[in-house]
Amino acid sequence: MMIDKNEIVVVVGAGLMGTGIAHAFASSGFVTRLVDSNGQALDKAVQNIHAIVDAGVKLGKLAPEAAAAAKERLSVHTGLATGAAGAGLLVETVSENLAVKKAVLAEAVPLLAEGALVATNTSALSVTEIATAVPQPERVIGMHFFNPVHKMKLVELVLGIATDAATVERSRAWCDAIGKTSILVNESPGLTTSRMSAMLGNEAMWMLQEGTASAEDIDTALRMGFNHPMGPLELGDLTGWDTRLSVLRYLHATLGEKFRPCPLIIKMVAAGRHGRKTGHGVYRYDEAGQRVPGSGLKASAL
Repeated sequence: MMIDKNEIVVVVGAGLMGTGIAHAFASSGFVTRLVDSNGQALDKAVQNIHAIVDAGVKLGKLAPEAAAAAKERLSVHTGLATGAAGAGLLVETVSENLAVKKAVLAEAVPLLAEGALVATNTSALSVTEIATAVPQPERVIGMHFFNPVHKMKLVELVLGIATDAATVERSRAWCDAIGKTSILVNESPGLTTSRMSAMLGNEAMWMLQEGTASAEDIDTALRMGFNHPMGPLELGDLTGWDTRLSVLRYLHATLGEKFRPCPLIIKMVAAGRHGRKTGHGVYRYDEAGQRVPGSGLKASAL
């Protein structure tokens, strides 16, 4: 199945993920509208998208003409009335709040082209519940992108209870059209990646707490032994241990004892050591956000 290049895409929510998703579609040849009620967020998103496009030109990955065309295909809107009108695909990326997401879809879907695909980027909430805001819930699917979108090739397609085969086929075609690899996931806590990443990061923290190895060596083991681009403790610092703790508590409540959060994570979050965003997590970071060499948390300091 091929996607018509004349299809219009509307991305709702100009945060980090919405910015990356809008870039992905605009740079792949689709007229893309980015919608957010916050004008400053839209301005920042456009700046970031232009920066990614310009970087592609500097690296020789994108011709200047293609870069200019991608920028031209992108428009921003502060309301759904103009942003969603006639679009063939809606990707919702607003805050992880069920009521907010349902309100966005309820307002946007009547404005879309007939039979438009409706996708949510949620990684935690129920696609089935979100789809109850739409008269035809079979048209709704989870389309979970990864950050940074322009570098990460995977999209998890999450099936709600009503999602039909035609929606799955179209969703996979949209992913193909923007150069992403898609996998199918039945709606479940943590999907695939969040669930596995949470367990890996939690186990790494248990090893650190027990003194099995240093933080640096645990991360090196995963990077060099399994070819991971980042170690689990480095990744936790990047994601934020407060976020990781929230995910682990949810998985512990829904999936059981194997996801019980390591006490060290709880202690770090209580101390405000959330990771890069606070300048201190498992590692320390300077004012430029660069990791301070040799700053990894030691078991002897716990």
